[in-house]
Amino acid sequence: MKSTTRRTPRRPGPRTPVALAVPAVLAVAFLLLPLLGILARTDWGELGGHLTSPGTTEALKLSLYVSFWALGLALVLGVPLAWLLARVDFPGKALVRSLVLLPMVLPPTVGGVALLLGFGRRGLLGPWLEDTFGIVLPFSTAGAVIAATFVAMPFLVISLEGALAGLRPSYEETAASLGASPVRVFFTVTLPIVAPGLAAGAALTWARALGEFGATITFAGNLPGTTQTLPLQVYLLMQDQPEAATSVSLLLLVIAMGVLIALRGRWTGGAADRTGRRASADPAGHVPEPDETTAVPAEAGSAAAQPPRATDRWPLHADLTGFTELTLDAEPGTTIAVVGENGAGKTTLLRALLGLTPRAHAGLKLGDTDVTALPPHRRGVAWVPQDGALFPHLSALSNTAYGLRAHGVPRAEARRRARQWLDRLGVGHLAQRRPHQLSGGQAQRVALARALAPSPRLLLLDEPLAALDQTTRAHVRHTLRTHLAGFGGVCLIVTHDPVEAVSLADRVLVLADGRTLQDAPPAEVTRHPRSPWVARMLGRNALAGTGTSDGQLQLADGGRLVAADPLPAGTEALAIIAPEAVSLHRTHPEGSPRNVWPGTVREITAVGSRLRVLVAGDTSPDLVAEITPQAAAELGLADGTSVFTSVKATEVTLVTT
Repeated sequence: MKSTTRRTPRRPGPRTPVALAVPAVLAVAFLLLPLLGILARTDWGELGGHLTSPGTTEALKLSLYVSFWALGLALVLGVPLAWLLARVDFPGKALVRSLVLLPMVLPPTVGGVALLLGFGRRGLLGPWLEDTFGIVLPFSTAGAVIAATFVAMPFLVISLEGALAGLRPSYEETAASLGASPVRVFFTVTLPIVAPGLAAGAALTWARALGEFGATITFAGNLPGTTQTLPLQVYLLMQDQPEAATSVSLLLLVIAMGVLIALRGRWTGGAADRTGRRASADPAGHVPEPDETTAVPAEAGSAAAQPPRATDRWPLHADLTGFTELTLDAEPGTTIAVVGENGAGKTTLLRALLGLTPRAHAGLKLGDTDVTALPPHRRGVAWVPQDGALFPHLSALSNTAYGLRAHGVPRAEARRRARQWLDRLGVGHLAQRRPHQLSGGQAQRVALARALAPSPRLLLLDEPLAALDQTTRAHVRHTLRTHLAGFGGVCLIVTHDPVEAVSLADRVLVLADGRTLQDAPPAEVTRHPRSPWVARMLGRNALAGTGTSDGQLQLADGGRLVAADPLPAGTEALAIIAPEAVSLHRTHPEGSPRNVWPGTVREITAVGSRLRVLVAGDTSPDLVAEITPQAAAELGLADGTSVFTSVKATEVTLVTT
């Protein structure tokens, strides 16, 4: 039986206004007609003879020689300049960027005059070059290279700067936290990720250098075999042999179009697009890759660069100033959960310990070593950022081995240890996958393995399990707890999950506006939370108020509350009420409840086998009650239902703030 596939009819797009379409078509014609003129006037029968004539072949060889040397010089000078413009703020940055763009808008002949006045025999630098090194640039092949570099290098700088500006800093920061020096980070992380932008800029630079005319003829002259490049050859042929000039122009046109076509399809996409195309040809995901660490040697001989041994013990002492102001002390093997509202300073705390933020400064001591003055890559502090920041050009295995290789571990040994960590976290079978081939949970586990593999002195985890499903989260939580039990350093975990805070941490550090609000064991924080946000995170109701003279609590949101243990007048406190202690009634309850408020059901959500009901009122506090589905059905609860909430005085816990 033959099956047929019906193609969905293509929906017409919005009609193009005639007022825009006509000028656009004229613009295309304006650009296309000169090119068609070259094709129409080319003597196809004599094309081969024109292109193989001695003068043309000599000019072509010289053009290729000059353009490739110009490209090399542009790479040596332009790549660092692009990085500087993209990564560093310095006085006069706008002026430097203007200087980079200037050759693109400057008439080429004016550029040639400027080069003469700068590097000529009577220029600013020319006499010194001639007297000191015997170098004379004008009217030489080297001069042609300088002229081509001057007009072409901006294409490389602008293209690469844009790619660098679009690169997430977390890649480079994570590589530094794994022990990679800035130079190593640049060559093994930054450049490979921005390779498409670099390739595009390099291709445009080469093509522009190949076609340079004005600056070359002004600065280097038109000397056959020395400075007479292909564009200059076209200029000469136009005077005596216009047919030959047309043929050579066609050659340059074909080269330029070839570069543009290659750029459009191959280099304008990101790294993920590139790897994705190659991965599609290999369903198993076994994508060949370069060795990520052979380009830059490890920092051998540096004690700080060596990974700590598993038996080392690293207590923590940190004094933080700036936006985050606190003192933190912890014994080896301590795990601290850092919690707080958005903007409380949790991530700033981690970045300050890494030395990656100007918002806060950390005086940091790990064991007997004061690492305050050390750069991030020598602190022995590893972290997992919220997005994981897996290097997109490396496989899961190479990502995990990166920190070990940065510390000088031989490649085979580093990959063996990396595979062990991937196996422990349940992703060993994904070792050859690239990050874009992993799910969010798989990528997060690889990021965890990468941070744990080098045995850091201090481990910082920024919501490490947030991207995992419940089953995977439980497995990874167990693995992480097992590792942390024998960890010789201190671990800080930023989390919004109360289960993580209770099951993984020995202490819970509650932050508010960059200050310590509470620092206590999980059980103490659970019983007596000092923050409404933490109480709600733990599933409790938290009502802020002030003690009154009659022993009640005047609530900040209105109303009063009676507790079994009254507070002195004027004392500020939180009333903590468990959701299961809140009763719901359709009519005003009779009996012993001391606290009764009218309200309206605003939301009903399922939590496991029970329901949580949010009740709010104009003159009463917002409360969450936890009841069974059967009780909800008997009460006939739905959004908008009017109810009464009641809480016994003995069910209220008051925590002074």
